[in-house]
Amino acid sequence: MLFRSTTEFLIFTSIVIFLSALVQATIGFGFPMIATPLLAMVTDMKTAVIYVAIPTLVLNLSVLIIEGNFLQTIKRFYLLAIIAMIGSAIGTQILIYSNSEIFKFLLAISILFYLFSQKISFEMPWVRSKPNLATFIFGLSAGVIGGLTNVMALVLIIYSLESRHSKKEIIQSTNLCFMFGKIIQIAIFIAHGSFTQEILEISLYNLLIVGICLMIGFNLRKKIASDSYFKFIKAFLFLMAIALILQTIF
Repeated sequence: MLFRSTTEFLIFTSIVIFLSALVQATIGFGFPMIATPLLAMVTDMKTAVIYVAIPTLVLNLSVLIIEGNFLQTIKRFYLLAIIAMIGSAIGTQILIYSNSEIFKFLLAISILFYLFSQKISFEMPWVRSKPNLATFIFGLSAGVIGGLTNVMALVLIIYSLESRHSKKEIIQSTNLCFMFGKIIQIAIFIAHGSFTQEILEISLYNLLIVGICLMIGFNLRKKIASDSYFKFIKAFLFLMAIALILQTIF
């Protein structure tokens, strides 16, 4: 831990939650992808995942409700979400019983893969020709990676793009899978006694910050130029990935 007191860590956590939640509310996803590596740089991977679990669940549910067609979203993507939930349970168990420092490196590689995959033109036509197989493979792998690193969205975005989903469908499916994954992950953490009173109190406090960001972010969504915003976020993620790799090595 880099902080001399709980108060310093609380201030840092609040800033991280605010920035990450603002991104999620503005573009529809991104909270765990930003919050987890930032917290992982000052604590261990398991603790970072636990700290953002409850705020992530609330954000996912809020985005789904605000996007609309909540029941239709569940009806269409429930199978993908259930498989992702199973994968998340597997990944969470591995995270609990393994050296979580290793997964900082996995998180960094996942972020870099996401950033550079957009520069490479590759197609997987079998995703559309064999939808059931694709749902199982991508759902399970997204869940496992999400359980380990909190970055489930990377795999799901690739799946959605190959399935020719619209922007709205990408936001809906990603948030639904994350919501299902967080429900089972929180349940497992509670069963293993990983939620201390301090973590629970900070998580509940951070929900206030999330609420403020939701109000600000949904208004910003209509005003900010998407291209400029995504470029800034990608550059920020790249720097975090490099920092995590260096921290893991040294």
